[in-house]
Amino acid sequence: MLIHSDSNRRQFLKSSIGGAAAIGVGASLPRCFSDAAAAGLNQDEKILVVLQMSGGNDGLNTIVPFADEQYRAVRPKLAIAESEVLKYDNDTGLHPAMIGMHELLQAGQFAAVRNVGYENPNRSHFEAMDIWHTCRRKDDPRPDGWLGRFLDQQPSADGGDVPALHLGRDQQPFALSSTSVRVPTVKELAEFQLRGKDKKALSLLLQSSSPANGNEENELLGFLQSSTMSAIAASERVTQAAQDYKSDVAYPDTDLGKKLRVVAQLIDAGLSTRIYYLQHDGFDTHAQQAATHTVLLRQWSDAVSAFVRDLSGQGHGQRVCVMTFSEFGRRVAENASEGTDHGAAGPMFLCGGGINAGIIGKQPDLVDLQDGDLKHEYDFRQVYATVLQSWLGTKAAPILGRNYETLPLFKPT
Repeated sequence: MLIHSDSNRRQFLKSSIGGAAAIGVGASLPRCFSDAAAAGLNQDEKILVVLQMSGGNDGLNTIVPFADEQYRAVRPKLAIAESEVLKYDNDTGLHPAMIGMHELLQAGQFAAVRNVGYENPNRSHFEAMDIWHTCRRKDDPRPDGWLGRFLDQQPSADGGDVPALHLGRDQQPFALSSTSVRVPTVKELAEFQLRGKDKKALSLLLQSSSPANGNEENELLGFLQSSTMSAIAASERVTQAAQDYKSDVAYPDTDLGKKLRVVAQLIDAGLSTRIYYLQHDGFDTHAQQAATHTVLLRQWSDAVSAFVRDLSGQGHGQRVCVMTFSEFGRRVAENASEGTDHGAAGPMFLCGGGINAGIIGKQPDLVDLQDGDLKHEYDFRQVYATVLQSWLGTKAAPILGRNYETLPLFKPT
């Protein structure tokens, strides 16, 4: 593709920015990037890995209230038998596919927060996800995401490393949108490199130092150049980390397992990145849910538990927390297609060596519902506030818009 006109050129810049710096390189890198990457991470710095279950995870079949008769009454086909549940106590257990998570729970490295949601829940995938990503409703200005606002407040990362990284082929999450920080996306996990789809056009853009259309295009070009530099540095660090990494932990041969192994490599290599973001798709289980949900939960449980074990073995177990969320839960009652429809409140999960393990929250009330959905006990921003203040060590109110009561999710440091 060649860019022949100023209007096409500007559109290429804008679309590139919309991709949030998923820019690739195939050639060797300037030495300055390798030199800049030599500085290591402060080993006391905490790292957050955010894992998004896209589609709406069925919380009732994840953290299972197996002793509740109403659970079996409203889910005659989908209810998990008590004999199959991985038990936590006399009333509650984990889905049988979550063997890895159950082992983390027994090891004091897994926590679930039940009944998480917000007032007037939205059941649209896109709007609900935007609410979780920005902590704002659509009637409010939403120029950035909650993690982007966190990044805006942080000093520049040591060694020229990017402060946050998104791994995967999905569109970069709105949560990472920032007014000042460029967050690259690593798409090609197999080769540990970023690849541009149109290197010739990109090269032409980057070589042009004086655009003809005034300040707007200058700003756009500067944004793209800055983003590309971040992407180049991130690509080099991913490649270097893959070459140097050694581990005795066998990760599952799944997309999520491969992504988390990359994250473990980067952390162990001393990357000063504090936020990693990954997505795990497929949770919109309207029909024939049981088999699909089992596969998805097994993939998540096996990959995250391997990651936590790996980091513990590498000496990073107390520094890394994996937070998993979904845009909403599912309806309490199963539907006629042996699935569940869009709901509201559901569980969030945290894994790692620094958490207070256990299941937080009341047994969900399956009778006193809100339009067929569970009522929320905790606002999701309470979990965010706890992560921001107790884990990442920053004030939550400026990021979330107001003060939210925190939860006892982390061990004191």
